[in-house]
This record gives sequence, C-alpha cells and structure tokens, in this order.
Amino acid sequence: MTQTTRYVRLVTEVPGPRSRELMARKERVVANALSIHVPVAIQEARGALVTDVDGNVFIDLAGGMGCMNVGHSHPRVVEAIQRSAAQFTHTDFSVIMYESYIRLAERLAALAPGDFPKKACFFNSGAEAVENAIKIARKYTGRRAVIALEGAFHGRTNLAMALTSKAKPYKEGFGPFAPEIYRVPTPYTYRRPAGMSEAEYVRFCADALERALITHVSPDEVAAIILEPVQGEGGFIPLHPDYLARVSQLARKHGFLIIADEIQSGFGRTGTFFASEQLGLVPDLICVGKSLAAGMPLSGVIGRAEVMDAPEDSTIGGTYVGNPVACDAAHAVLDIMEEEGLVSRARAIGDLMRRRFQELAVQLESIPGSRLQIGEIRGLGAMLGVELVTDRATRAPATAEAAEVVKRAWQRGVVVVKCGIYGNTLRMLLPLVITDDQLNEALDIIGQICTEIARGE
Repeated sequence: MTQTTRYVRLVTEVPGPRSRELMARKERVVANALSIHVPVAIQEARGALVTDVDGNVFIDLAGGMGCMNVGHSHPRVVEAIQRSAAQFTHTDFSVIMYESYIRLAERLAALAPGDFPKKACFFNSGAEAVENAIKIARKYTGRRAVIALEGAFHGRTNLAMALTSKAKPYKEGFGPFAPEIYRVPTPYTYRRPAGMSEAEYVRFCADALERALITHVSPDEVAAIILEPVQGEGGFIPLHPDYLARVSQLARKHGFLIIADEIQSGFGRTGTFFASEQLGLVPDLICVGKSLAAGMPLSGVIGRAEVMDAPEDSTIGGTYVGNPVACDAAHAVLDIMEEEGLVSRARAIGDLMRRRFQELAVQLESIPGSRLQIGEIRGLGAMLGVELVTDRATRAPATAEAAEVVKRAWQRGVVVVKCGIYGNTLRMLLPLVITDDQLNEALDIIGQICTEIARGE
C-alpha cells in the first residue's frame, strides 16, 4: 500500500512488518498494562513528523502526550542534552548542587502568575509533582483534607489515583486509596442539566463546592483544592472564570490553598504560558511537567515562597529529581519558546483548528442520517478538544466512533489521541512548531475519516 501526500508517507501497511515484529517481542516481555495506542515503533522524529521503523512518516498530533511543545528532536534541545551529559549526568542536587537547577527555579518563579515571592522544586514525573504539592500544602496549613474535581486526572501513584476521578482504567482494582479526598462537580457546561443555562450551571457547581464544606468536610480541615485549569483526561474542559473566582473567594475565606495542575496545560499550549493567566486564577502552588523539558523526565512545583518553605529539611526530594541533563533541556525549551514565539503560535494554531472543525461540524450535520457529529469544540489556544456525538440533539457520546477515528487516522498517517469521561473527545496535543501545511493535511485526513463514519462507511 502506498499513499502519496505532502507530508504523510506510507510505504507499507500500518503497522508494517518491522513494527509487527517488535510488537510481538513486546507482547512476550513487556507487561500487558503498557498497551500501545499506535501499533508502530518509532525510528526517528523531527518537529511534528514521526518516522517508524518501516519508513512510514506520520503527522503527530499527540506530541508524546503533550510533552513536545517545541517539537521532536529540536536541535537546541538535543545540543543542550549532549553538552550537559558531557559535563556530568548526576549528583543528586541535595548532595552537590548545580547552577542549572537554581537558574531554572529563578526563571519559572518569574514566569508563574502572582505578584509575590516564589520558590520552586523539581521532581521526575507529573504524579510526583502532584504528590509533593499536596505534602507541601498539608505542611503549610497543618490540615489533611484535599478537595478534587470530577473528571480530574492527576496521575497513577496512590495519592494521585485518589485525586483522579476516572475509575476505569486508572483506579479499578487498585484500592484502597489515600484518605481525606473529597470530590466536587466540575462545571462541564456542555453536559449541564436540561433547562439550565451555562451561567446557572457554573453557579450550581460553585454552590456545590461551598455546600461540600458543610456536608462533607469542615473547611477548617481542608489543606487545598487541586484543579486543572483546563481538564486534560476529563475532556479538555477549561474551568469557567466565574467558577474559579468563587473557588478563590472560598479559599481566602477558609484559609485553604489552591493547587493548579498545569502539567498538561502549561508552557504556552493554551496561548499563555500558563492557562491560569487567561482564567483569572492566581494559584498558591502550580504543578508543571510534560513539555517542561521536551520529554526528559522533569516536573516541578512552583509556589508562594512561604508555602514552599513549610516542609522541613529533607522532607521533599528524591535521588533523581531535578536531574541536571533534564534541567538543561528545560532551559533550551524556555529559550525556544521565547525566541520562536511559540506562545503566540499556539493561539494561531488554535484559531486554525477551531475554524477547520467548525467547518467539519457543518459538513457532518448536513449528511442525511449522519452517524457522527461534533457536539462541542472547546479549549484554549492549541489545547483544543473536539467532543464527538452520534446526535447533537441528545448529545449521545460517540465513544466507539471516536475510537474508530483514532484507529483510521493512524492507519492513514496521523497520530491523534482521545480523552473525556466517555472517551469521545479528540484531544489536540500537537507540537507548537507544526506548520500550517502539516496541520491542514492532518485535519484533511481526520475530516475525511469523520465524513466516512458519518455516512456509515
């Protein structure tokens, strides 16, 4: 099979013979829980293009699950990693410190929202950042309870799983979970109750939070509320500014902290460096990761200096956290973001995608007996979610159809992933260095696939 396009190049069926061979080897020795979304093996990648071991070239709209804002193998990042590794690869910062860690904390403290002194500390994974943010909040407040939102995803370690809302596949069979976690509704306005306006539903969810401080947990026992300014796994749902204003009001009134999990929404993806900036939110603590170091294992917590200093000596840390090679990669990322204007580029990408998906929505709705429609296009900047439904009137989730879109897309050379509590939302996590031509080609393919499914083909 050969498909000729400008950027996608398929020289074998997908998956090709070498990828199938590697998949068979994987099945023999790798735990089954590590399932593969796209059954191909990568050979190399540049920018927004990925080449597999069979020579097939794909347009990548998943970006290593949101890690590749500056694109695959950016020369500046590669050079920084090579230079850093040639100097030293590890000391454990708490044993022998290094300047790159300190300078990264300085840079992120300056970038984070809030006109107050800030400090930072670094870890390996997003889940580690989340768990440490909770530890810091508990130490500072002397309280134990944490409030989390429906639809939240905060990681796969025990406390992070307790904070995560989607039961399957993330929590089923893994309990018991960490205690003192309390769940409140998310203002997921697309799926608000019939007859309720958007403003009314936002107030309803904010009222539910306030009521939870009476019916579920005493506000005097709440250390923090943790939230994603744009929910990731939950469906790319930006939290409404009015809701966040009420959250901030309640936090100030009762003395608990606000933790913003910006692991997926951070570093320019939403059209501002942090999504919180667009939503009027000034968090006490911010969790960062993913695109912080272009896929190198690095995460962090940035927050108010007095809060960050609450834990005693050696209560926060780890052997590999804030690895020097990863820190140098992060510096390269920050330089690239500024020099290549990727924050404004995210806004342009978002505008292009929103226009194309709006056009596709009209096209799908015009198909007689359409079996697939676009219910809502939402998000900030290039962090765009497209919720697929089988009927716009009933808003019935197109769960199976979304899975079919993803499958047909990689078969035709486009890597895209989905999310949402019903698994029916296409999520755009593409590198911000993607060109308009590459993006339009990928969207052409997705549009063709959606049209075929809508027609029952």
